[in-house]
Amino acid sequence: MKVAVKREQDPGELRVAATPDSVRHLADQGLEVVIEAGAGEAAGYTDAAYAASGAEVVTSIDPQTIDVLAHVRPLTAEFIGLLRAGTITIGFGSPSSQLPAVAAFRDARVTAFAMELVPRISRAQSMDALTSQALVSGYRCALEAAMRLPRFFPLYMTAAGTIPPAKVLVLGAGVAGLQAIATAKRLGARVSAYDVRVASADEVRSMGGTFVDLGLDAIDGAGGYAPELAEDRARLQQERLAPFVAGADVVITTAAIPGRPAPRLVSADMLQGMRSGSVIVDLAAESGGNVEGSIPGEEVRVAVADGHIVLLGMKDVPSKMANDASRLLARNISNLIALMTVDGAVVPDFDDEVVRGTCLTHEGAIVHQPTRDALEGTN
Repeated sequence: MKVAVKREQDPGELRVAATPDSVRHLADQGLEVVIEAGAGEAAGYTDAAYAASGAEVVTSIDPQTIDVLAHVRPLTAEFIGLLRAGTITIGFGSPSSQLPAVAAFRDARVTAFAMELVPRISRAQSMDALTSQALVSGYRCALEAAMRLPRFFPLYMTAAGTIPPAKVLVLGAGVAGLQAIATAKRLGARVSAYDVRVASADEVRSMGGTFVDLGLDAIDGAGGYAPELAEDRARLQQERLAPFVAGADVVITTAAIPGRPAPRLVSADMLQGMRSGSVIVDLAAESGGNVEGSIPGEEVRVAVADGHIVLLGMKDVPSKMANDASRLLARNISNLIALMTVDGAVVPDFDDEVVRGTCLTHEGAIVHQPTRDALEGTN
């Protein structure tokens, strides 16, 4: 049985769904891997490296010949329509925002697995692509902030005087936020962080950060994510965060709610309290933004009383570190494929909670209940 990997079609996507290492892992399961020429070039993986790992490198891949397709970005409805019934696809699906593609999977009788649906349980950690890619994103956010701040991050004591460390505030202490904290600490900044979740205070401290206590009750959402807040609580949260935002040299926001717009943590009025030269990096810009006024992929100068601050809306973040992001993602995908492989064939066992939980469509039906409800307009 063959696992196919095509070139990603989105021009902003530099990652690839298989690396030479993951090709060898799949070969160990008795699977053959077919790579479209140039698929890994942008991530630093050459056709020669794939061939040396045992993959077959071809000029193009006919969708009708695919048994299993590994991909990064969600597939388009047009491409899905070219696949034959029974094809298995594994990659990011963004089902909440890609309903036409979900309908195409159903109509084409394709068995689609969405990596963002991998259950957050211990034995599925090696397949948790959201976590692996969030790690990349959090690291990159701290670097982007450091490059834009017109000051050092670390403390310097020199003959010419002492330079105090930069103050970094991280809002959202999930995987991305914790990695941003760790990276900013390594760069020498003084880091504080806030999150609404119960476990976040200990997690922030474990990374060397100071937890910001707003005097609000901690709450948890499904799957370890932060829940959506009621309007009055969200407003109170902003009010109490305002002085911490104003006192920071750098603010990095990473808060996200799966399937919903990103929560608004920083308002335009809060930006006006920041000092000139300060930097805000909004990792959630593509999903609506944690910061009012952030634009995905753009650096905006916001006028304040004594000058301006920089507001950077992040876009395609893991692709900016495509080599290691691909290394992690490809292994997440190959681990999921290995879980479903029996005697050299990918045969999903829907009695397995990881397989069942990750499946989006199968045999002409949408098996992920929230997505089915969204597509059918039911509650």
